[in-house]
Amino acid sequence: MNITYKRDLVDVDWEAMKATLIKDNFHNGRSTEQLKTSFANSFSTCIAYADKKIVGTARVLSDGVCNAYIVDVWTYSEYRHQGIARKMMEIITEELPGQHVYLFTDDSVDFYKKLGFVEQPTGLSKVIGKWLVNDY
Repeated sequence: MNITYKRDLVDVDWEAMKATLIKDNFHNGRSTEQLKTSFANSFSTCIAYADKKIVGTARVLSDGVCNAYIVDVWTYSEYRHQGIARKMMEIITEELPGQHVYLFTDDSVDFYKKLGFVEQPTGLSKVIGKWLVNDY
């Protein structure tokens, strides 16, 4: 199997990405345009392809100095346990030296622990207004 990892967002088929995320139950309600904007506004991105099919994503939000947050780490179910997520994590974290890197998950905790992440005892979150309604 030939997996390629793309760092830029040139020629990404956002409709295909959204359809695949929906099919794999990893869709969180973003419109195609919101999905594209989410990736475009990221500090770093990685999209994994099997031929021309999107099979994985990962992205980082960062201030570029001391804090980073990893989001949208996903591997298509049929391609899991083949090192794709590990490789995407390596790619996106190599740009974060000296930064505190945080991620929130209730899935695959053991996977992230193997990558050196440590569970944190507390955390808080809040949605401002209504989820995904963010037109200014």
